[in-house]
Amino acid sequence: MNSALNRPVSIFTEGSPNPNSMKFVVNFELVPSGLSFDYATPGDALLDGKASPLVVALFGFDFVRRVFISSNFITITKDDETDWDEIMLELKYFLKDYFGEQKPVFSQRTMDANSAKLDMDSETVQKIKAVLDQYIKPAVESDGGAINFYSFDESSGTVKVLLQGSCSGCPSSTLTLKAGIENLLTRLVPEVKLVEAEGV
Repeated sequence: MNSALNRPVSIFTEGSPNPNSMKFVVNFELVPSGLSFDYATPGDALLDGKASPLVVALFGFDFVRRVFISSNFITITKDDETDWDEIMLELKYFLKDYFGEQKPVFSQRTMDANSAKLDMDSETVQKIKAVLDQYIKPAVESDGGAINFYSFDESSGTVKVLLQGSCSGCPSSTLTLKAGIENLLTRLVPEVKLVEAEGV
């Protein structure tokens, strides 16, 4: 048995700008850098490319409305009726047991499909992703959300990004996008002229 797998699991929680979303941060990486997964319905957790036994289990709690996994955290969005005080410990214990028993976060198919994706980027796209990873993601993740590269159109210089987790549908996210993210990307990657959010 690999001793790295027997590590103690520690979990702490952080609020987010969305009062219904809570960030559960663990002391190890759940997702390779540059990847994140958003689940708006229980059925999403069964789809090819993002299948996750952990998310299926989380949707088993009837107050869970959305799950988002990135880097070393899971953002759980609850319904309006339930108080965090009533469910926080229950979710923490559930996650601690789940990781303690070394159950998989994703199916093997999901891991295989996504590692292939990371190897096919142009030089400009690699630069854009590097800026997102180093400068922008940490700030967005500290609010329980995530930003992911979606596409880059070389002819117009337009980068499209996906805002997920607690950023999804948050009114201040559009402002952040234009004021912070677009300024930084256009400065650091001259090929970029415009940044837009996909699906907002």
